[in-house]
Amino acid sequence: MSQEMLEAFRILEEEKHINKNDIIEAVTESLKSAYKRRYGQSESAEIVFNEKTGDFQVFTVREVVEEVFDSRLEISLKDALEINTAYELGDKIRFEESPKEFGRVAAQSAKQTIMEKMRRQMREITYNEFKEHENEIMTGTVERFDNRFIYVNLGSIEAQLSRQDQIPGESFASHDRIEVYVYKVENNPKGVNVFVSRSHPEFIKRIMEQEIPEVFDGTVEIMSVAREAGDRTKVAVRSHNANVDAIGTIVGRKGANIKKVTGKFHPKRLDQKTGLWVPVEENIDVIEWVDDPAEFIYNAIAPAEVDQVLFDEEDEKHATVVVPDSKLSLAIGRRGQNVRLAAHLTGYRIDIKSASEFDEMESAWEDQNAPLEEIAPEDTIASDEIDEISEPAPEFAVDDIE
Repeated sequence: MSQEMLEAFRILEEEKHINKNDIIEAVTESLKSAYKRRYGQSESAEIVFNEKTGDFQVFTVREVVEEVFDSRLEISLKDALEINTAYELGDKIRFEESPKEFGRVAAQSAKQTIMEKMRRQMREITYNEFKEHENEIMTGTVERFDNRFIYVNLGSIEAQLSRQDQIPGESFASHDRIEVYVYKVENNPKGVNVFVSRSHPEFIKRIMEQEIPEVFDGTVEIMSVAREAGDRTKVAVRSHNANVDAIGTIVGRKGANIKKVTGKFHPKRLDQKTGLWVPVEENIDVIEWVDDPAEFIYNAIAPAEVDQVLFDEEDEKHATVVVPDSKLSLAIGRRGQNVRLAAHLTGYRIDIKSASEFDEMESAWEDQNAPLEEIAPEDTIASDEIDEISEPAPEFAVDDIE
């Protein structure tokens, strides 16, 4: 058992990177607890690992006393002097014990402790490995499916791709190679969980970094992304080089760069006429990012034209965008998609108003806040005429009536 123990420690250190001293400490505590359960006490017990033999040894410590009350903890002065004439009252003497079956208990305890330590260590190694890849794209293999997830094998772990993290209309088969965005890594007692996505807005950003050199080297920076996966995405970009057009770089010659990005997605939709699933392309709008929030919102509402952008004095993250009447539906978008994506892209809550609707609102507001003389009808009596009209009627004496 001793040589096997030493060999096991060596392998764990070299191959699993588990510190030998950590295991020895854990086994020692485990054996001390086992000794206490079997022999009723552990306060005086010491567990020592012999580095040369690979054995765990048990020692008990007894105090030299005049009269012994507990032989497990004490030894008489007379007996102590027989061992060594130098002992005095109060001295501590250590005795090596050889309890029956302790070797078997030691081996079993060591095995259990090593296995638990290995599980913890491997879990920690796996967690640290994938934590480094958080917010990055990894390539894996579709392993299996259930009602909640597609499980993607990333090498040493199965990542979880939930329904909401999948691109609508996209389907995979077992053993398909796919790229996924790692957005969360959790370490818990049951193991490491890695959550991945293909619908996440950052997935678009990472794909662009892979496919467009100017994005990878930082010449063109992606400032924000708003996405409804499989349908439409808005990307705000800016250039750090005056000679490089940010939008043109992202789009590429004849849309080549955008096609590289959308080529990574494979959504399909059901054609109502043919009853067949046909491939669709996720539309990507590239927007110029600017410091001025009004101009940025103006850009984000594209392709619709904007007359003006007004900000709420009481809520700095609320903006009203006024568009020509003919562009209202375009500004809002199908099922509100355009304004919704613009809001996510800019970080503002956006209300869209048509020009005529906004004029009516302004007129109503002006009427409500106009001075009294401006809103009074022409036949209204002025305040300086009130005294003349309200003069008291003449008084008549009773004699006059007769």
